[in-house]
Amino acid sequence: MVLRSKNLVRYVFQNQHKLIQQLLVQGGPVRACSGHGGTQQQAQLRVEEDDNFPKIAEVPPLAAPFPMTIEHAADVGEQFKYSDLSVRLAAPHQLNPKPDVDDLAFGKYFTDHMLKVPYHRRLGGWQKPEITPMENLNLHPAAKVFHYAIELFEGMKAYRGYDGKIRLFRPEMNMARMNVTAYRSGLPTFEGEELIKAMARLVMIDSEWVPHTESASLYIRPTLIGIEPTLGVASSDSALLYTILSPVGPYFKPGAKGLKLYAEPKYTRAWPGGVGDRKVGSNYGPTIHVQQEALRHGCHQVLWLYGDDHQLTEVGVMNIFMLYMKENGERELLTPPLNGLILPGITRDSIIRLCHQWGEFSVREQKFTMPEIKKLSKQGRLLELFGAGTAAVISPIEHISYMGEEIHVPTESHDNPLYRRLYNTLTDIQYGKLDHPWAYVID
Repeated sequence: MVLRSKNLVRYVFQNQHKLIQQLLVQGGPVRACSGHGGTQQQAQLRVEEDDNFPKIAEVPPLAAPFPMTIEHAADVGEQFKYSDLSVRLAAPHQLNPKPDVDDLAFGKYFTDHMLKVPYHRRLGGWQKPEITPMENLNLHPAAKVFHYAIELFEGMKAYRGYDGKIRLFRPEMNMARMNVTAYRSGLPTFEGEELIKAMARLVMIDSEWVPHTESASLYIRPTLIGIEPTLGVASSDSALLYTILSPVGPYFKPGAKGLKLYAEPKYTRAWPGGVGDRKVGSNYGPTIHVQQEALRHGCHQVLWLYGDDHQLTEVGVMNIFMLYMKENGERELLTPPLNGLILPGITRDSIIRLCHQWGEFSVREQKFTMPEIKKLSKQGRLLELFGAGTAAVISPIEHISYMGEEIHVPTESHDNPLYRRLYNTLTDIQYGKLDHPWAYVID
């Protein structure tokens, strides 16, 4: 059989992961996005069979944090389909060197390909999706995204499991939240399942960028922007949906202690009736100044407060949870409610569902305030505080700097803290150690 060069390149791109797996099985050295040899990777990813290994049953039927389906407006037009996807592979000179896993920083490196789906209302709606080499976007200076922040994005990850399979984590949740945000932003909605399949194909084409270690993953950033080249605050009749991939290590440095938070009531991240519950870039840019102020005060992240009673809302770009002891001696887990002030996080929803299923303590979505935190701390009933999100998974909090007071949180002082159990359970699902419907295996 004779393969022409173009077909050979395509074949290598689509099947190189199989070659890597075979080399790993044989114990031979291989250069992947990790910087470690095959046997070392095998040892790192191996899971021993254990009858006592925790099993997870079905998740309780709790309500979804946002509509899982959306009815497209009549003027959106035609929807794009995965079956129409075309692929244009990168030429050899367009391929990027893969970094060692120890050098990975969040959002610093990008893979060889990207997914693009244009939208033009005048052409009937969504156009055909295409995977192309990673390239710059060519946009008019008057594109609405530049002037009115008409854009939104999602954050997802692909994980290479101990068995070599690549998994996504609850991708249908990201698609549903992205559509809700698109509707709120005046951008066209789409069929989430079609985008999931297209992104899965993108991940498989760049599969060797998925790190061969459980200490790293491949970050997936689907983005939707308004590109109509006209000034004026109005919906955009043209848009671009695209996805880029980036191998990432831990969001916070390994071995770092719990987070120290800067709680300054004069700053507010979101307010009722706004878009604090939507993943739009305009929620993030204005927080940079406050984050820099937090760093000057020796803190890692900002603890965002709201209202005269100083309600806790989010920590940095994460949702927040508090485990405390009630007056009757029972434990209870609290997280702020979905009242428009916080992002309805997928990790947040997963934590709530897991804890409901375990049934070991009560779980409530209700507001709690800094005066209550101070009271619980003085009474010795504050057990844990931790942040949760896709980028960092779960991050323990050990200190809050608030209005001249320093509040210690004993999150890591317990033998078996809840945050660590949740972290282990979630990552075991993501890396395939626990078989669970939340894991979306890419074939």
